[in-house]
Amino acid sequence: MKISVYDTYVPKNNQLMHFDILTEENETLKNVLNYGKGYLQSKGLVNYKLNTKECKFCHIEVAPTHIEKEIKENGYFIIEMENC
Repeated sequence: MKISVYDTYVPKNNQLMHFDILTEENETLKNVLNYGKGYLQSKGLVNYKLNTKECKFCHIEVAPTHIEKEIKENGYFIIEMENC
């Protein structure tokens, strides 16, 4: 499965929280941002308004099996990079 990778940076406690949102290749940006908002809520950032300034398309790649499975089940996969 080809997936889209969205590079995401969000300010949190005087740091930048960096994570990637992975989705199916043709997912809408609206859904990508909603996935990101759900992830932020799970981290305690309840009212954060994620937009294209913080979340940008990066590239397309082929997903490993475990990530493909997660995307098929939930619509997305998050890779935590920094300060998550």
